[in-house]
Amino acid sequence: MIEPAAVRPRKVRLGDLLLEHKVISRSQLDAALADQRRSGRRLGRVLIENGFLTEDQLLDFLSRQLNIPLVDLRHYTFQPEVVRLIPEAHARRFRAIALAREDEAVLVGFADPIDLFAYDEIGRLLRQPLRPAVVKETDLLKAIDVVYRRTEEISGLAAELEQELAAYDVDLGLGATEAATDAPVVKLLQTVFEDAVQVHASDIHIEPDEKALRIRFRIDGELRVQTVADRRIAQALVSRLKLMTGLDISEKRLPQDGRCQVRVREARIDVRLSTLPVQDGESVAMRLLNQSTGILSLDRLGMPDPLLERLRALIGRPHGMVLVTGPTGSGKTTTLYAMLAHLNDPGRKLLTVEDPVEYRLEGVNQVQVNPRIDLSFARVLRAFLRQDPDIVLVGEMRDTETVEIGLRAAMTGHLVLSTLHTHDAASSALRLMDMGAEPYLVAASLRGVLAQRLVRRVCDSCAEDVPATPAETALLRDALGGGEPFMLRRGRGCAFCHHTGFRGRIGIYELLEIDEPLTVALQSGKPDVFMKEASAQIASGHLKVEALAQVARGKTTVDEALRAVYGTG
Repeated sequence: MIEPAAVRPRKVRLGDLLLEHKVISRSQLDAALADQRRSGRRLGRVLIENGFLTEDQLLDFLSRQLNIPLVDLRHYTFQPEVVRLIPEAHARRFRAIALAREDEAVLVGFADPIDLFAYDEIGRLLRQPLRPAVVKETDLLKAIDVVYRRTEEISGLAAELEQELAAYDVDLGLGATEAATDAPVVKLLQTVFEDAVQVHASDIHIEPDEKALRIRFRIDGELRVQTVADRRIAQALVSRLKLMTGLDISEKRLPQDGRCQVRVREARIDVRLSTLPVQDGESVAMRLLNQSTGILSLDRLGMPDPLLERLRALIGRPHGMVLVTGPTGSGKTTTLYAMLAHLNDPGRKLLTVEDPVEYRLEGVNQVQVNPRIDLSFARVLRAFLRQDPDIVLVGEMRDTETVEIGLRAAMTGHLVLSTLHTHDAASSALRLMDMGAEPYLVAASLRGVLAQRLVRRVCDSCAEDVPATPAETALLRDALGGGEPFMLRRGRGCAFCHHTGFRGRIGIYELLEIDEPLTVALQSGKPDVFMKEASAQIASGHLKVEALAQVARGKTTVDEALRAVYGTG
């Protein structure tokens, strides 16, 4: 039981304390102090990053020496009314979070419990005694993102906008009272964007129906309701979004597509917006692209090392076509950009044609298609071949003309990267022929196909080891072999993962290289032979095998793996 009386931590010199108790050596302390003077970072963080001790060791040491509790935020049940005793800006600045009200004090978790300035500032803010606890900084930052959600603020702003609309009692569709309602609309949309970015949402959906307006976020591939508001505010939101993206505010009968940029804190977010007329108004879907996070490199995609080396060798060839395939939302574009970044150097000319251009790459000439002026994939691709390119990226092989031009470009000395919508790697070559490409052209040009999916990762904060069921054991042994019992991991559900048991996603991949037997099968027009040879080549690296290997590693669950590969669970 924690004593109720609040005690201000004594002033200590962390380095001297660690040295005195022989946690670190004098040479390690001197090196860390020199690094601290250069970088300005806190000494504890420098010691951890230099590998002189772990974060857990440091926190446990401080807890014992200062006689304050060590709180594991991963398994802590937060009380929103207590957390908000400290405003979010102060929580981030001072690395502190209010955890519980006690008899005479507030329990506050500090990432640096010997920072007396932070202690005094939080004390002045609370205007009541506080009792310090020590928490892990990485968990603290995650907790701040989770517990300072803007759900109540969004609901309050939606209600405020509803009152404004009721007062004017007009249709905002033509912008008649835009000035009167601009502030509530702007505040509401800004708050929605901030909340979406904070929880790493990939999409925002604004959907009116007969009785209400739903705002939903897609997080880790799953849609979750953020708020439900009065449907009367829907048109105001849609009108404002149309103004932001340069769309026709008076056109409500036809779908429209637009794009804009918004700034959320320090991040620059590209917003791709699509409107759709529905029975009760206009539905809006927005894809969020954080330009500040940069492009992932190939070695950060999570591919197995053998597959990664094969892929690097494949795209290192001077010519040929390499396809990335999978359903919508499987991360194909992320992989393509990683390939492009790997190949990008001043000695090569890289051209891309996309719909739309998602990320800007320095040194790469990028073109966005525009159907309204007949600037199609095929037309741009024909122009590309007169630009002396080395590498060409085509956003999608979506029609016969694009496929033929892309294959001929690959056959005549260019490396062509693109995407295709097929279920697996083996069927991609046959899909190109179904789209009208000649078998000899596919055989001469196609060099490899990477198929991929995204599976949700088990939340590290609430994961627990569980024995595999008999059905799961049989499935894993059939795919992976082995006779030992399998211990799997599942998430119980916590605040960090919104009580889903999953946090983040990982990729699973299979790679098919078009070797000589496959080339011969394509040239001879024997799809059955091709599929048999292709299946044999990728048997040990099939999507199902790779997904279940991630299950055995404790990264995901059997149900999630099967859902990703087969659309079932």
